[in-house]
Amino acid sequence: MRMKAAVLYEENQPVRVEEVELSGPESGEVLVRIAASGVCHSDYHRVTGDIPNPLPAILGHEAAGVVEEVGQGVTRVSPGDRVVLSWAPFCGRCFYCLRNQPAQCVKFWDEGGKGTLFDGRIHLGKGGDPIYHCCFISSFAEYCVVPDTSCVVIPEEMAFDRASLLGCAVTTGVGAAINTAKVQPGSSVVVIGCGGVGLNVIQGSALCGAERIIAVDLQPTKFDLARQLGATHTIDASGVDVVEAVRELGDGLGVDYAFEAIGAPETMEQAYAAARRRGTVVVVGVGAVGTKMQVPADKLAETEKVLTGSYYGGAHPPTFMPLLIELYLAGKLKLDELMTRRYSLADTEQALQDLKKDDAGRGVLVMEP
Repeated sequence: MRMKAAVLYEENQPVRVEEVELSGPESGEVLVRIAASGVCHSDYHRVTGDIPNPLPAILGHEAAGVVEEVGQGVTRVSPGDRVVLSWAPFCGRCFYCLRNQPAQCVKFWDEGGKGTLFDGRIHLGKGGDPIYHCCFISSFAEYCVVPDTSCVVIPEEMAFDRASLLGCAVTTGVGAAINTAKVQPGSSVVVIGCGGVGLNVIQGSALCGAERIIAVDLQPTKFDLARQLGATHTIDASGVDVVEAVRELGDGLGVDYAFEAIGAPETMEQAYAAARRRGTVVVVGVGAVGTKMQVPADKLAETEKVLTGSYYGGAHPPTFMPLLIELYLAGKLKLDELMTRRYSLADTEQALQDLKKDDAGRGVLVMEP
C-alpha cells in the first residue's frame, strides 16, 4: 500500500513528508492506522545522530491508532481494535520475558537499533529502496506495521491523542516512580529534568504519595506544569548549586529518591550527590553513546545508596498501560495537561524543531480525532 510519511534521509536535515510504500503484516505482525503520535526528544536525538538509527528512516515511537489487519498467528488483537503502541515488543519466551521483564527481552535488544522489525524484516520503502523503521513502530506516518506484542487495546472512551502519550513518556516516567523506585508515601523526591519524562516522574511520585517533590530544570517556564503534576518545590538550576539547594529542602540530608531524566553525565552525578545516605538514585535519561558518569568509589559502600537505571519505567506494557488508563479515566492521572501542542502530519518538521524550544508539555501529531 501507499501512504504519506515523514522521512528522515540525512542527520541534521529536515524530514520530508512524501508518499512511501508499506507492505502488509506477516506472521506475528499487525497493520495499524495511526490516529495520533507523540513527538519525543528521542526522535530528535535520532535526527541529530545522538541516538543512531539507519537512514533513511521514518521516526516516531509514541502512538495510538486502529488495527486494520493482522498477520498469521496473531491473537492478541483483531481488526477494529483501538490500540496504544509500545516501542518495546517482546518475544515472551526468553530469560527476561519469563521473569516479567519484557523491556530486557533478548530478541528486543538483538533487533533494536537495526531499523527492522523482529526477524530483520523491513516493510517500508520507496522506488525499490528500503526505508528503515524506528523503535519497531515508525509512527510519523498514516500507517505502520508492528509486532503484535507492541499492541495494547484501549477502551472507546480513551481519546487517541491522550492514549498516544502512554506509548513512551507517561509509561517511562510514571513507571520509574511506581515500578523501579517504588516511591513510598511520605517520602522526599527530586526530579532533575522536567521534560516529558521528568514531568511524569513527578506525577508518578505524587501518585505514590510522596510528601516533598522537588522539580529541577534550567527553564523556569516548565515549573507551572510541574506544579500541576505534583511538584511541591522548584529549583532553577541556572543560578544555584543544585545539590546544595536540594539538601536545603531535604533537611540537610538530601532526598529519599533522586531521579535523573535528562541523560547527561553531570546531572546523573548531581542526582547521586543529592540523595541521602541509603537513598535511591534512578537514572531514567538515556546518555549519548560512549558517555560515562562518575561515582565516588569511596562513597559507594559507605553511604549505602542504591544506584539503578529505569528503562521504559520497568513496565510490563500489557498490564501497566491499562492501569494508567484506569487512573486517567478516574481523574487521577493527568494527560490533558501534558498535551500542549497539536500538529498535522504535514507539520512534522515544525514539531521536531519546536522540541528545541524546550517548552513544557508534549507535542502530538494528530491524524484523526
